[in-house]
Amino acid sequence: MWVLSHTGSAIFLGCLPDMRDFFATCPKGLEYLLVDEIKVLGAADVHEALAGVHFRGELDAGYRACLWARLPSRVLMPIADFAVTDGDSLYAGALTVDWSEHFDVDASFAVDAVGATRGITHSQYAALRVKDAIVDQFRDKSGKRPNVDTERPALRVHLLLKRERATLSIDLSGAPLHQRGYRQGAGQAPLKENLAAAMLLRAGWPAVHAAGGGLVDPLCGSATLLIEAALMAANVAPGLRREYFGFLGWRGHDAALWKMLHNAAQARATTGLQALKPVFFGFDRDPAVLNEAKRNAQFAELSGFIHLGRQSLEHLHRPHELDAPGLVICNPPYGERMGADEGIVGLYRLLGDKLKAEFPGWRASIITSDEALGRAIGLHAEKRYKLYNGALECVLLNFDLTPREDAPRVAKPLSDGAQMVKNRIEKNFKHLRKLALREGIECWRIYDADLPEYAAAIDIYRDCLHIQEYQAPASIDENLARTRLRELVRAASEALGVPRENIALKTRRRGKGGEKYGRLDERGEFLEVGEGGLKFLVNLRDYLDTGLFLDHRPLRARVRELAAGKRFLNLFCYTGSVSVYAAAGGASETTSVDLSQTYLDWAAQNLALNGFDLSQHKLVWADAAGYLQSHSAMYDLIFVDPPTFSNSKRAEDFDVQRDHARLLTLCGERLLTGGTILFSNNFRRFKLDEAALSQFSIRDISASTIPFDFERNPRIHRAWELRRK
Repeated sequence: MWVLSHTGSAIFLGCLPDMRDFFATCPKGLEYLLVDEIKVLGAADVHEALAGVHFRGELDAGYRACLWARLPSRVLMPIADFAVTDGDSLYAGALTVDWSEHFDVDASFAVDAVGATRGITHSQYAALRVKDAIVDQFRDKSGKRPNVDTERPALRVHLLLKRERATLSIDLSGAPLHQRGYRQGAGQAPLKENLAAAMLLRAGWPAVHAAGGGLVDPLCGSATLLIEAALMAANVAPGLRREYFGFLGWRGHDAALWKMLHNAAQARATTGLQALKPVFFGFDRDPAVLNEAKRNAQFAELSGFIHLGRQSLEHLHRPHELDAPGLVICNPPYGERMGADEGIVGLYRLLGDKLKAEFPGWRASIITSDEALGRAIGLHAEKRYKLYNGALECVLLNFDLTPREDAPRVAKPLSDGAQMVKNRIEKNFKHLRKLALREGIECWRIYDADLPEYAAAIDIYRDCLHIQEYQAPASIDENLARTRLRELVRAASEALGVPRENIALKTRRRGKGGEKYGRLDERGEFLEVGEGGLKFLVNLRDYLDTGLFLDHRPLRARVRELAAGKRFLNLFCYTGSVSVYAAAGGASETTSVDLSQTYLDWAAQNLALNGFDLSQHKLVWADAAGYLQSHSAMYDLIFVDPPTFSNSKRAEDFDVQRDHARLLTLCGERLLTGGTILFSNNFRRFKLDEAALSQFSIRDISASTIPFDFERNPRIHRAWELRRK
């Protein structure tokens, strides 16, 4: 019961004899599932909050949540709530609690703090002030002080600071409830047990199991999904094998009540395991990870029910032991948690192919943090749920693999918006195609978010299309954005007569640290295209960019005009297209510098494709600034097109705004008398530091370097010509 003190602060004097307030915390996205779970356990007044659920009940309601709930992280029991303005008021409020009612001075304790108020912004400081209050109270009363144990205290105190108030609670769980006690190690990208349980519930696993279906995890890792599914199917309480709870050292603990509840759970587990069938199959190609999975299954006392085998995804088949349709569920790798993996898109595509071929009539559920990876599966998700793997926002995709009858599909009429974008593409094509033919180019931009609702860039590469979706604003509903993208792809296909298999679709999204450049797929499909009488290899699917920057055509042509008899240096050379133009213009030699061996190999192929002798055209694996400082060669013509930024592990971090003056100064030191530097970048807010480059005469040539198909977007890049004074 809460009462007001003479100062106006609320003080918790104790609950009614049979009712208490509780709060179960959980990862964001699980609140409504947890409400249902807590209601089933018999609690009263259950309602969701952000990242948690409030409920009421007798003490056994808190015990049951700790023992039986599969989704919460912690179960808290509030004991005090009061206003706070600063550290002193927090200290004073903590002193109003008689801590000797909750634990003995000879026992240990710990304080965890979350949140902040205007007067207290650091949670560690807040926890320290509460700890001091508890210690001082015991010392003033008994002359002794309790010990602090942050690992396994007899009592764990939880402090929440929010809206100028502090709530102190007893943490009944003591340690995070996702720690069931069976996992002895964690794989490279561990999935928390409560998130695994949420995935299974959202995937409909209880109903699948009740209908006689089994479960397959083709990328099982440490077997968390398999173990959680088996515990769920056997009605084994997730907290049954935990040795430590926060309430065990609490003075208000009812040992007899807990023993009764624990014994009842043990009896239900025994019955459930006796009836459980071994319908759980997990596979992984890594023997070390598989050994860990087997150990976890043994600690969970489920090793006889879970089949674990070493197998790559390429060899996945439906286990012959499973007759009834079941559930395929997995947590495949994604970039944020596993680092760059060149085959990751191919893995998702293979997963989709295997699901279609091997599991007709089944259900499937896949979690990923990247929508583009989800689309690579190649299946239509009937349900999508937002979940959080730690702080990482993910989406759980549910698929119904029931084969559909091969009735002839009648294409729906285009929506009004899709018809408008189709008309625009047709109009652009009619106008721009003549210019492309006149310039002898096979690659050009036909559409660049001309209609803002359909925000994408569409480029023609001979008889193929390359479509890059732009990130939709946060105010645009995700489903609406996906619908518009599908309409745009169809409109482009119909307007230009390009079949869907000849359309490469990419989503450009901003990730941690900027755009996600690098490998997306591993098809290795290269297309030979023509430009200005030269030939180049492009790859439309494996990388975010294709290997040929279309907006740089006039810059490449400018290099060819200036290159005759010149020694040419190409920094950040990418796939060497500018070096090819320099060679075609009669450069006496070219040097191409890049930190990517993949791009240098690509550049070598482009040079060879045009018949140039590689002995005259050097390819150097180096950082641009490092090369300029460590080599003494001099050049007549230098082309510099740096990225906006780079955080490569093989060189110092680079920021074009911060570092361009130093880079161009180094270029000037390698420039022969009368030589020229062509400098370009596509950072929209870039400002050239002319004061730091006073040794050069500088001419802005941006307007003359924008090709006809980018005139709708003239800010695509900026370019300057620099000559030493």
